[in-house]
Amino acid sequence: AYVLLLVSFPVQMTSWLPPESVRAYSLGVGDAVSVIFTGFSLDGYTMAQLKQGVDGLTMATPLDTLKTGLTQGLTAGEVLTHGVFADGWGIGWSWVNLGYLLGGLLLLQQKVINWHIPTAILGVLLLASTLGYLVSPDVTGTPLFHLFSGATMLGAFFIATDPVSASTTPRGRLIYGALIGLLVYLIRRFGGYPDAFAFAVLLANLAVPLIDSLTRPLVYGARRK
Repeated sequence: AYVLLLVSFPVQMTSWLPPESVRAYSLGVGDAVSVIFTGFSLDGYTMAQLKQGVDGLTMATPLDTLKTGLTQGLTAGEVLTHGVFADGWGIGWSWVNLGYLLGGLLLLQQKVINWHIPTAILGVLLLASTLGYLVSPDVTGTPLFHLFSGATMLGAFFIATDPVSASTTPRGRLIYGALIGLLVYLIRRFGGYPDAFAFAVLLANLAVPLIDSLTRPLVYGARRK
């Protein structure tokens, strides 16, 4: 549902209005529907006017900033040393991903999830981003940037490991995770959206039945047909 809405209404799904307590204009349900389909509220206010009254809005800032900078003719090195990246590791998205990483390691330690999927995702994403950075450093972020930005750690440990939709065999989990990691990098690098985990996980989910059928362990004495 989230991906369907994101594809259908990309601007509205990535432009969050401020809370009611700090909002300059009060909105109702009719205003929200009108803004989605016409770009204006019932009183004629635009999205830009409705977002007045706050100092900042949260979004996939690092990935979005990199994607925007590249479309403006800047190199990745220029983008990653200015603006929101000026403070290095002190900016929030790095610490958020570190927090998710620690939470994921706790899940592994408690045996809530298996190691196969997150390890495959992070390993392939690291490998793909390293190769991409070595080949075209001007148009791709560093490997650490890809690992600690966007929904990388959240997706690797808390989304892709969903026991219902993920692969169920040990080898299948490795293939499933590797596919997600590769898709994340490819969509970030060549796609139109800054982050890619929702799309990568859904596309990999489509391949789960095939992956499980090809990697299902044989019963002792049986032959693979």
